[in-house]
Order: sequence, then structure tokens, then C-alpha cells
Amino acid sequence: MSNAFATISFTDSVKAAQTRYGSRENNQYFERTDDPRNELGTVEAEFIAARDSVYMATVAENGWPYVQHRGGPQGFIKVLDARTIGFADFKGNRQYLSVGNLNANARVSLILMDYPNRRRLKLWGIARIIHAEDDPELLTLLSLPHYRARVERGMVIKIEAMDWNCPQHITPRYSEAEVDKLLQPLLAENQRLHEQVQQLGSNSILDRQ
Repeated sequence: MSNAFATISFTDSVKAAQTRYGSRENNQYFERTDDPRNELGTVEAEFIAARDSVYMATVAENGWPYVQHRGGPQGFIKVLDARTIGFADFKGNRQYLSVGNLNANARVSLILMDYPNRRRLKLWGIARIIHAEDDPELLTLLSLPHYRARVERGMVIKIEAMDWNCPQHITPRYSEAEVDKLLQPLLAENQRLHEQVQQLGSNSILDRQ
């Protein structure tokens, strides 16, 4: 049984490139494994739940790929089961490039990034667009009541394959919230030292009296 990622991605032209650049033998591991790697485990589910953005690639009828950023509050991508994720699609610039592409070709590829820890998860899947008139309960499940953005539709993606990428060349980046979290111990220590200095100053004044 081949790894689902290899089944999807290792086309003849890809194998030819691997052969030319000397990585074909190493990559055959993916084709010999007994684990298809097409189900989300606890590690993947927790990773997805912690993300606040995703890069999503679709392909148009004319063959041109299109990559779009999708974002929201942390946890806006919901793991519905081991083979399914979904998220609310918020109103944007109304060009509908991804939506239009998916209407013609439901295949989608996602990259989820954890910049501070230099981790990335790649997902391949089949997307289904959900409208309120089609499945109001599912769209409600995907919606975020406390996030002030208009939900136009939902995206539900059946996972066909997944793969963790190596951390090479990922430059650590931090969100405002992540920077605040890192600074909290330093700010607390600074406050403690400030209070100690004030206390020492007060004691010195008392000693002179």
C-alpha cells in the first residue's frame, strides 16, 4: 500500500525529477509504507485547531493554479472527523476565484503554518461548498458567533492525503498575541525589579530620618 500523499503527488514527471536529482530511492519509502496517512490523528487535530490562517490552492479550468490566504480567529478551521475539516468562508473582495475554481474542480491543497515552531502541515482533499439553504446546521457549526465577519458560505474538505514538511527555510515569525505572551515574563520581572528599587529607595529615606 502506498502513502496517499505519494499516490497523489508522485506522478511520472515527478518521479523523473526525483531520478534526475538523486532522491528517487529515498522517496520510494513513501510508496512502500503500509500507512496511507490520510487520517488526522490527535497531533494533526491539535495543530489544526491552533491555527489562525491557511494557504489554499485551487486550479482553474484553464490550468492556472491559484493560492489564496484564508484566515480567522484561532481555531476557525474545525476538525469534523478524522477525514474531514471545515471552516466558515467570510466575505472578502468578492472575486470568488477559489469558489469558482472549486465549482469546476473540487480538488484542493492546503498548507498550514506554525511559524514560531517552524512546522507546516500539508493537506490534499476534495472540497464541498456549503450554503445556508443547503445545510443550515452544518454552516452554523462552522460559524464563529463572536467573530465579527459575515459568513457567506462554508468549506468542507474531505482529507485524501497529508504530510508534514521539514522545517528547513521556515523563518520564525510571531503574531502580536504570541509576542505579548513571550514578553509577559519579562514585563513581570521588570515590574518586580521596579518595585524592589522603589522599596529600597523608601528604606533609604527612612534610614536618613
